[in-house]
Amino acid sequence: MVDMVNHPPHYTQHPSGVECIQITEHMTFNIGNCVKYLWRSDLKGAKLDDMLKAQWYLNREIARLYPNEGDRPAP
Repeated sequence: MVDMVNHPPHYTQHPSGVECIQITEHMTFNIGNCVKYLWRSDLKGAKLDDMLKAQWYLNREIARLYPNEGDRPAP
């Protein structure tokens, strides 16, 4: 029986065999979610949506770290 709460199939299908949470629990919320959406983007069928969601979390983390545009380091 598939456990859709604790271990849905897309949680454990990454080619590395590693479950995403094992990596992301060591990150900030925004960065962890960014990684999570990228990690599983090939497994859920909505790759572009997941990539855009990852970008959304990355933008939130940048805004959190650098609330004033002038504070941001040059790329």
